[in-house]
Amino acid sequence: MLSQTGGSILAARLATRGDSGWAINLGGGFHHAWARGGSGFCVYADITLAVAHLRSDFPEVAQRVMIVDLDAHQGNGHERDFLDDDNTFIFDAYNNRIFPGDDFAAGAIKAAMHTGSGRLARDDGYLGELRARLERAMNDFGPQFVVYNAGTDCLEGDPLGRMHLSEDAIVARDEFVFGACFERGIPVMMLLSGGYQASNARVIARSIENLDAKFKLGERRARSRSGTDDERSASR
Repeated sequence: MLSQTGGSILAARLATRGDSGWAINLGGGFHHAWARGGSGFCVYADITLAVAHLRSDFPEVAQRVMIVDLDAHQGNGHERDFLDDDNTFIFDAYNNRIFPGDDFAAGAIKAAMHTGSGRLARDDGYLGELRARLERAMNDFGPQFVVYNAGTDCLEGDPLGRMHLSEDAIVARDEFVFGACFERGIPVMMLLSGGYQASNARVIARSIENLDAKFKLGERRARSRSGTDDERSASR
């Protein structure tokens, strides 16, 4: 977990480097941990730490941060850490009928989508509502950086998430979040967070391959490296 926490801090830095605008940590997303404690399999508050490092090292591009938490569980850890922070906008779509049920932490959520039952727990209702609500939140808040907690425990059959999304819906969800960020020129860091089935690895791989195909992630990274190298050469 400590290495994955370091990975989240590194991913945040990489997402702001040059003009690539993205990074993915193949771990992290310990959204039940906060600065003073942990719970629910989460020990280190990697989301809080990543945001703190960004604001310390890159204050010009990371003052206004949006956390988009689409894990099936409420992200009560980072919510506790950012309760009184007007520069952090938390969008949390979660099953409100399962752990952790932290009403105190929920006070930090600026936009909530409860997915515990009915149409919002299934593909069509979930994706349509997510698009409408997240677009509105991004337009209203105007973030400079997005932390995307992309848990896959909302897949059909997950014993802890208890939602009913298909693998196709997860792929479409991730594509929408990245697309919304890229359209606005907002750097995005993706964390994998929860998921408790053997099929999670498959859908995560599918989704990242789709993101690369749709948005040319590798080319973006290569251009960013080239630009950074040119700047270093010019400064010598």
